[in-house]
Amino acid sequence: MKAIIKDIELYISSFFISITVIIVIINVLLRYLFAVGVPWAVEMATICFIWSIFVGASSCYKKKMHIGIDLVTRTMPPKVEKAIGVMVNIIMLILTGSLFYLSIVLTYNAVGKPTNVMGISSAYVNSSLIVGFGMMTIHTIGFLIEDYKMYFKKNFTNGLDSK
Repeated sequence: MKAIIKDIELYISSFFISITVIIVIINVLLRYLFAVGVPWAVEMATICFIWSIFVGASSCYKKKMHIGIDLVTRTMPPKVEKAIGVMVNIIMLILTGSLFYLSIVLTYNAVGKPTNVMGISSAYVNSSLIVGFGMMTIHTIGFLIEDYKMYFKKNFTNGLDSK
């Protein structure tokens, strides 16, 4: 159970991408075999795909799987490299926090706007932004806490070793 909770974003993203694939395959088969398509299939597949993207991006961010350019930092001394890492995490906190806030505003404004085919509120689609950027913000806070603990733990133990 802990493994499921630990990787909940991965499971949610996998669920939505699976639904996307299933809907597309069924719609293609219906079109080619029976010359009939499901009118809402494209919209539902798109909504599921959007959810899989934003929740999956958060999962990748949590596991630090996004592409990073460390060519410059690898040539720096370890202390400078750590300082740059902390600065990057602070910038990411500002960025993901801002996007989280803006996604709340966007979703709030989309409550009364229906989607084209199914007519459901666009807020259901936009709420994927809230979940994705909200989780990224939480992960960034976690990364900063790890940086803080690592820095002060190392300085504390160095202070004890020198006495």
